[in-house]
Amino acid sequence: MPGLILLDLKMPRVSGAEVQLQAKADSRTRRIPVVVMTSSRAKSDILRSYDLGASSYVVKPVDFDGISDVAKQAGFY
Repeated sequence: MPGLILLDLKMPRVSGAEVQLQAKADSRTRRIPVVVMTSSRAKSDILRSYDLGASSYVVKPVDFDGISDVAKQAGFY
């Protein structure tokens, strides 16, 4: 089992919200922290992600230094 789920909301076949619902509904994966990483800053996306059990919500950085910082912070989980 993974120790952390990094999840994008905007995926091509299944939405990130659906993946989050499935992960939290399964007794094997419900306790795995979910970090939503997406380009959306929409308040509705943020609130829904937390309502579905996200541990964190991160707006994807656009530069290398920002991506590097996010990767380092993921290590805290």
